[in-house]
Formats: sequence, C-alpha cells, structure tokens
Amino acid sequence: MNNAIEIKDVSLSIEGRSILEDVSFGVNEAGIACLLGPSGCGKTTLLRCIAGFERQHKGEVWIKGVRVSNPAHHLPVEQRHVGMVFQDYALFPHMSVRDNIVFGLKNLNKKMVTQRLDELVALLSLEKHINKYPHSLSGGQQQRAALARAMAPRPGVLLLDEPFASLDIELREQIARELRLILKHDGITTIMVSHNQLEAFAMADVIGVMNDGQLLQWDTAFDLYHEPKTAVVADFVGEGVFISGEVINDKEVKTEIGIIQSAVAHESGIGNKVRVLIRPDDILHDDDSSMTARVTDKAFRGAEFLYTLELESGLRVLSLVPSHHDHPINEPIGISLEIDHLVIFPEK
Repeated sequence: MNNAIEIKDVSLSIEGRSILEDVSFGVNEAGIACLLGPSGCGKTTLLRCIAGFERQHKGEVWIKGVRVSNPAHHLPVEQRHVGMVFQDYALFPHMSVRDNIVFGLKNLNKKMVTQRLDELVALLSLEKHINKYPHSLSGGQQQRAALARAMAPRPGVLLLDEPFASLDIELREQIARELRLILKHDGITTIMVSHNQLEAFAMADVIGVMNDGQLLQWDTAFDLYHEPKTAVVADFVGEGVFISGEVINDKEVKTEIGIIQSAVAHESGIGNKVRVLIRPDDILHDDDSSMTARVTDKAFRGAEFLYTLELESGLRVLSLVPSHHDHPINEPIGISLEIDHLVIFPEK
C-alpha cells in the first residue's frame, strides 16, 4: 500500500441517521489533502474516525500501512501516531508556549527535547512568544503554537480541523500558504477539514468535496474548478451560474447567449436539454463585441472587479474584469465568450 492514509468504504450512522456513506480515498506520503464541504456534511466526523475518536460501522482506516480500525478492530487514539489541531487550538491555558510544545515529548532526553523545541520555534517563527501564555497571543500565534505542539512528537499523520476558523478572513489564505510550506518542509502527511475553498486551494495537493456524508469528487483544485463531476461540486467550488441549453453536437450547445463552442468534446447526446456552467473567467469584457450586458453589481477584488451583468433577456452572469475597467452600475458593456471546454449537466 503506497498511500500514507487509506480510507476504504467508511460508513457511519448515529441514532439511525447516516453521517458517512461509503467514503474511500487515499493520501500519498507527505501529501496534503483537504476535506471540503458545507457545515454538517460529515467531514469533521470523518476526520475523527481517522484520529480514532469515532468508530465507523463499516469500512477500514489504514495509517502508514497499518489497519487502525474496522468494525471489529479499533486501535486507540494514543497508539495511532496521529497529531491533531482542533478548531479552537485547545492549548493548555496555564502553560507557556514552550511548555505546550514540549508537553508530548516526555519520553525524550533533555537534549533531544531542546533540539526539537528549537527546531519548531524557528520553523514557526515563535521565538518572541516562547514564554507567553495562550491568552496573550493573537489568533495566528495561537495557531502556530498549536501546530508546533501537534508536530513536536513527529506524528506520522497530522489532522487539522478548521485550523483557520479563529483567524481574520484576510489572514487565512496567507497563513494557509505559509503552513503548506512548513508541512512540506517537515514531510508530514496532512488532512485538513475546511468549508472555505480558498483555504483549500492554498493548502492542499488534493481536495475531496463532501456533501450529505458522501465524497462527491477527489481531485486537484484545478480539476474541481474546471471539470466538476457533479452539479453540486460545480455549484460549491468557485463561482458561476447555470444557463439552459440544447446540445447541437459533441462540441456545441445552443443557449440564449449564443452557441457555445468547446475545443474539447463532451458526451451528452444531440438534442438533450442541459445546464451549462458559466464561470466568471468565461465572460470577457470586450468593447468591440456586439453583445452587451448591463452592470447590476460589482465587487472590487484589487486586481479585478467581479461584475454581475444582466443581458437583454434578463439572464445574469458573472465576469472578472481588470480593475482599471471601472464601470458604474447600470452601464452597458460589451462582452464575449471564451470557453475552452463545456461543463454541462442534464437539465433538471
């Protein structure tokens, strides 16, 4: 078994209600994965099954080539060699950052404890905070301290439950990128739980989108965005709108904004009624185009505006436009389509 973590057909029910349904995936050695989905979809329960806090009713969990649980066998949490960072960080409030970090290193001699402490403090930039107590730290500093404590015993696997939830929104993506570099540096296989796709994109090599206890797609961020397997994944990952269409041939669909062509063939039959996913980057601002749409809303994103545009038919689409094209609300602007491949689903 090449994967550091292997989840095989895991199912779990609580009081007759299905929480997880036949979930399967694998994470490579030193890989970083994210379970992404809305609240209540089962992602944290699945993380707790991997850690050993929950017992699944069906399926197997393997860690580093060892089967740690199935319905008849359950290795205790403390024997799984797994580190976990909880949503609230769970630092010991009466201990300094130093004492929190070394808490799990009781079996090492003093020299080895000091060496590991110094290594983690440098890696996570905690030098100025080593003697502080959790209540005096910012959210980002607490997150680093909790991570250092979890990494200290060199766990085979690190599990992160909404690790950025306590941080300001503008910090989350930045710290996610920093954390990714740290985990890659230390070669720790990691699974993170999040409901925020930008955090997932910044952190993970591979992302599993979950909904209602099911794993809908296990893929890279790029393929989740550009090639979603289901309408639920398409709707959850990224931004966009669905418009109705009719299949003309394997590369063209007729819609109210014209015939949409794709360089890549699709498999839907000719004449089928479909829903076409239109992403903001599919709609280009084009002053020379005869097709126009009225600006109904705009969100400034620094380098870009996200415009909501209304066509003559009343259909609304989204468009990402460079921010030096600053158009007022209600102004009509020219647009054109640039779609490399069609993302279509059967019409409901």
